[in-house]
Amino acid sequence: MEEISEAQRDSYFTAYRREALHLEMRDIYATDIERSRFQTWLRGEELDPDAEAEWWRPWFELMAANRAAGKTLRRLRIVSEPVTKYIYFEWLDAFNLVKAGEEVRWLPRRQASTLLLPGNDYWLFDNETVTFTHFSGDGHVLAQERATEPDIVRSCKAAFEAAWRLGIPHHEYKPAQA
Repeated sequence: MEEISEAQRDSYFTAYRREALHLEMRDIYATDIERSRFQTWLRGEELDPDAEAEWWRPWFELMAANRAAGKTLRRLRIVSEPVTKYIYFEWLDAFNLVKAGEEVRWLPRRQASTLLLPGNDYWLFDNETVTFTHFSGDGHVLAQERATEPDIVRSCKAAFEAAWRLGIPHHEYKPAQA
């Protein structure tokens, strides 16, 4: 495996040819890209519709181009229940991911006990390249790593597919809240 920049990882979002898979397993993230939106929501304030449209625009455009090229993207979130406020915020936001063309599923962590899963969140592109994201305990991104070794790729693909089969489609999942 080799460490890569976030920009290198992000380049795969346009470069993949067929399928991108994303496995998320944390109950809180503190990524810079969405921190202010989350904080606004936590304060009980409405998110500005115009600002939201602008915030989502690049992802909608990217997904539209990928769909037009016949590419798919599946995202699976393994979550503890009752869910954290952050995961509930993500659940509310996920309709935008679905609207953009992603397939999104949720898997309560309790139902994932028998699965063999990698220790870190990852993206898998075209069953060829895995990019792992390393986080601090409080959810800040520390590093990205890329792996192309066939055994790692196969293990990540198998883990994703096993979890995907257990996952609940977004439109059917209602998160338990504390």
